[in-house]
Amino acid sequence: MRAWRQCGTVWRIDDLVAAADYLLTDAEPRIEVQELAAEIARMGDTRKRLLTRALGLSRFGPRSAYETRLRLLLIRHGLPEPEISWVLRDADGTFIAELDLAYPAWKVAVEYDGRVHAEDMRQFARDADRWDAIRACDWQHVRILLHHMRGDGTAAVRKVREALVRAGWRP
Repeated sequence: MRAWRQCGTVWRIDDLVAAADYLLTDAEPRIEVQELAAEIARMGDTRKRLLTRALGLSRFGPRSAYETRLRLLLIRHGLPEPEISWVLRDADGTFIAELDLAYPAWKVAVEYDGRVHAEDMRQFARDADRWDAIRACDWQHVRILLHHMRGDGTAAVRKVREALVRAGWRP
């Protein structure tokens, strides 16, 4: 926690949010929001405002910093905030997938795939079967790769926005 607070002097907001998401989701022992808020309250300098903002944007559930960055990118471009690590089940209640980001009201699944998804053939085969299963539940599947998020990330935003609009969402 203290290291996160100290990073407030040099890290950008998205990096602070991603680190807070990790602390809230995967750290052992897991950190509670109240603990991070108390750490911020002990501060007396200008970092307090930035860290308070980062904590307000952090969420429980992301499995990677890129998922956090993607969520923040979508929100900043006016899209609705997606659900995180959303469990998709078929009509019988059978588990289909845990989606990185999801818009259940519009049946749009958004997933960030890193290099391992392309370099490991077994992982790629599992992913392809998952994508088919997601689509079989009448969901759209939007796959985001690193090149979609480069620069200002408009390629990633465009892909998600187009899927949401096809599904009936209106800005």
